[in-house]
Amino acid sequence: MDFGKIIERIKAILTTPRTEWPVAAAEPASVQGLYAGYIAIVAALPIIAGFIKGSLIGAGAFGITVRTPIGMGIVGMVLHYVLALAIVYVVALVINALAPTFGGQKDMVQALKTVAYSWTASWIAGIAVIVPWLGWLIAIAGAIYAIYLLYLGLPHTMKCPPEKAGGYTAVSVIIAIVLSWIVGAIVVGVIGTAAMTGASMGGMHVTGSNGDSVTVDSNSALGKLAAIGQRAEQAGKELDAAQKSGDSAAQSAAMGKMMGAMSGADGTVEALAPDQIKAFLPDSLSNLKRNSLSAERNSAMGMQISQASAGYAADNGQHITLEVSDTGGAKGFMSLAAAMAPEEEKQTEHGYEKTYSADGNLVHEEWDTQSKYGEYSVVVGKRFTVKANGNVDSIDQLKQAVASVDLAKLESLKNAGVKSN
Repeated sequence: MDFGKIIERIKAILTTPRTEWPVAAAEPASVQGLYAGYIAIVAALPIIAGFIKGSLIGAGAFGITVRTPIGMGIVGMVLHYVLALAIVYVVALVINALAPTFGGQKDMVQALKTVAYSWTASWIAGIAVIVPWLGWLIAIAGAIYAIYLLYLGLPHTMKCPPEKAGGYTAVSVIIAIVLSWIVGAIVVGVIGTAAMTGASMGGMHVTGSNGDSVTVDSNSALGKLAAIGQRAEQAGKELDAAQKSGDSAAQSAAMGKMMGAMSGADGTVEALAPDQIKAFLPDSLSNLKRNSLSAERNSAMGMQISQASAGYAADNGQHITLEVSDTGGAKGFMSLAAAMAPEEEKQTEHGYEKTYSADGNLVHEEWDTQSKYGEYSVVVGKRFTVKANGNVDSIDQLKQAVASVDLAKLESLKNAGVKSN
């Protein structure tokens, strides 16, 4: 096993994909060789990182850290790894089967290359789960870039016409997402952590005697994903033209539009400025006085996110952390999440956890009666999140903390900073 070669391929496919895809497509390979020499190694990285985060580092606040027991963490890691390797092959089968529909040529080895090398971005970015606060943003950026890599690679590996690569990408991504959720549901069911089942992905219809005609309800979650593929196709053409022109400013603008298309946004989005989002946090919460306040705006791959956080405490030991986040350029994904999220409720020995919709907003709450610790969060305008967590007498105090934020004003800013392309 040549680790140096693996590292070089990762570096090349991530930094110079347009020149690396033709090289990768022309290389002699086999299914066994791709698994042993690349997939089995790179796909393991985010899974190992997830185990380290879940079972060794844990998650929590104010001295309360929750970790998945080591034994169950190992079981979940192994199961996730096995299923991840299997899903790569299944998605490759689908891409291979769809090739003639989009004017391409069937070749299972090339289809496996397509999945392995395009998913590299997501696998590498998945390591960032260990990074506090920004880990999920990096993971989202990696997933977006993986879609872009898939779009670039299909014409080389599957020989489809470039003008059909957008639709080919959209259908492939839809299927990959569905399969990934199934894997997640299986793993979650085994290790007994947050539920992921019940998500609605309706809206796809297959017609024709050979099942080769796919139509998608434009108002469904799948329809929204298909629309992303169509926008990405047009943005890709503009990026091609900008790169050929040699104009760095045009290239930067085209890349921003591509990232916006991939994230499901209608254009680029500038997240709220730190001072603007910080102003939503009150000076006090009933008898709890504010003792800390911070705000920042960060960006990754053309997407911005802002977050403001404040800590509140009382003499009796009660404390709450209140956060307001602006997902900015990733608001398209927030919209998809709202469309796909299940409504569910789970009872535990000492409390409950549930997700539901209220007044058009996605709400999540959880409470532990034993530790008196809970969390209450609301997605506002399919762009902003407001979350309160801490040790208090009841979940009602956390709900009141969220209500102390002017949610109506926040929602009125859902289109702030949106720049149509």
